[in-house]
Amino acid sequence: MRISPIIEVEELLKIYKNSDVMIFDVSNNKNAKTNYETEHIEGAFFVDLNTQLADIKSDFSEGGRHPMPKIDTFAKTLTDLGISKDKHIVIYDDKNGSNASARFWWMLKSVGHERVQVLNGGLNHAKNKNFPLSSKKESVQALSEPYQIDKWNLPTIEINEVENASQNPNYLIVDVRDRERYEGKFEPIDVIAGHIPRAINIPFTENLDQNGLFLKPDELRNKYETLFGEIKAENIIVHCGSGVTACHTLLALDYAEMKTPNLYVGSWSEWSRNNKMIEKTKA
Repeated sequence: MRISPIIEVEELLKIYKNSDVMIFDVSNNKNAKTNYETEHIEGAFFVDLNTQLADIKSDFSEGGRHPMPKIDTFAKTLTDLGISKDKHIVIYDDKNGSNASARFWWMLKSVGHERVQVLNGGLNHAKNKNFPLSSKKESVQALSEPYQIDKWNLPTIEINEVENASQNPNYLIVDVRDRERYEGKFEPIDVIAGHIPRAINIPFTENLDQNGLFLKPDELRNKYETLFGEIKAENIIVHCGSGVTACHTLLALDYAEMKTPNLYVGSWSEWSRNNKMIEKTKA
């Protein structure tokens, strides 16, 4: 039976104390750990995007701002977090799942973990629904046996393959950053403004309604089937600035029961540092 990648607050309230359920806060900002220590969903453990879900290099031209960790490193992280393959993992953040929840979800799904869901609306929606909160320091108990994984199973794509795809009309490159960044009018993080040639812009925020909740699966499916047209998932490449928020769109597509396209992990942070062709939207 298929497990939805999205779980509602009301559903989590019914199961969050079950022994097989583990909840993780993966909010990512300079105050994320402090905020977690002040207030988090009862029973939730903290996961750090920068140190546990990425292998950040000093040179962002090699893999971008948030490269994936090596597979054995991620296996050790899961082991240290006490995650076994039979656990039901629920992930949330403070930005409607667009922060690092979707990235952690993608990573777990990619190594074959089946029971993993992202909390719809994240921490803010849980608070609005009066979900029990806590400031208790939660301590994980590492597994005695390592979490066995050998590779990423969901499709990824490298920079040179993306470059070839940018010249091939049979491929579709989807940039999920905000429209002003895509158009090259504004670039707050990376060295050059603009976008990959031929990429189209579908901001990840369009996966959400006015309340910060995911659109219904049929709405998402209708939206993306129209935009993708006849192009198959294996010829679609999704990217963002650093390979994190792109996973929000991959999550939305899975929620819509569509096949998962390629993730370009390096994203704009890598592309813009490698003397590749860029485009800007003309006024």
